[in-house]
Amino acid sequence: MPKPSAVLILVFHALADPTRLAVVERLSAGPAATSELARPFKMALPSFLQHLDVLQKSGLVRSTKHGRVRTYELAPTAMKVAEDWMARQRAVWETRLDQLDSFLNDLKEKQG
Repeated sequence: MPKPSAVLILVFHALADPTRLAVVERLSAGPAATSELARPFKMALPSFLQHLDVLQKSGLVRSTKHGRVRTYELAPTAMKVAEDWMARQRAVWETRLDQLDSFLNDLKEKQG
């Protein structure tokens, strides 16, 4: 698997597309065959398969093939990389906002 920053970029790229985001949301309910995943979308199957390829290359989904049926499921590792990054960003911004709040309160007390 690529280093975490590369995975993060691939994950956000994959999730930036509404079709791929909808597929990930659908797969959160459980594995599904290609035909089931493609059914709600009004596009040619080869175009839809490109979306699945992007999701698979990002590490968000994995597939298995049984006979002629390919089934996709979520792969949590890549999502965890994104979740961890967002948690770190949130912590940074909460710290910064707490510092700003403290500064503004001190300023208000000095002016009061």
